[in-house]
Amino acid sequence: MRSFSNLWYWIALAVLWSTSSHWVIGVPFDMITRARRFGGEAEADLHDIVRVNVNRILYIIDTAGIWIIAIGCFALTMLALLGFVYSVEFAQAVFLLTAPMGILSWMSVRTAQKIRDADGAGLHEKLQMHRFLTQILGMVSIFVTAFWGMWQNMTLGVL
Repeated sequence: MRSFSNLWYWIALAVLWSTSSHWVIGVPFDMITRARRFGGEAEADLHDIVRVNVNRILYIIDTAGIWIIAIGCFALTMLALLGFVYSVEFAQAVFLLTAPMGILSWMSVRTAQKIRDADGAGLHEKLQMHRFLTQILGMVSIFVTAFWGMWQNMTLGVL
């Protein structure tokens, strides 16, 4: 079966972006909403889990960031070459899933740095903005993937 004509690929794309927009820097969005709405213990829990996740993300970047970037760039370059130069449809499909995730990873690191530098001030706004930008990235990614997938299906005549 071809990648772009497979229903499971489109389900995976929807689940990927749904999950990515729900988990903001490793924190479920309903926890952010509950902390904003009720405050108190929910707010303290939010600050604790954000502190843990921010420290975890920045520790990983400080210790292995260069290797992660190098391996990620190698993998994305390999997928792009296989997919768009050598016309391997599966590589195109995987590239269209993983390339935006690389951008989202960079956005998460930047948001984690901003939260650490602000020492928790404006936490709700930073998390809300990160989620909003994640949703915009997801919409653009889904549009580009859908456009490319439809183009592939129409030109190859697999339907």
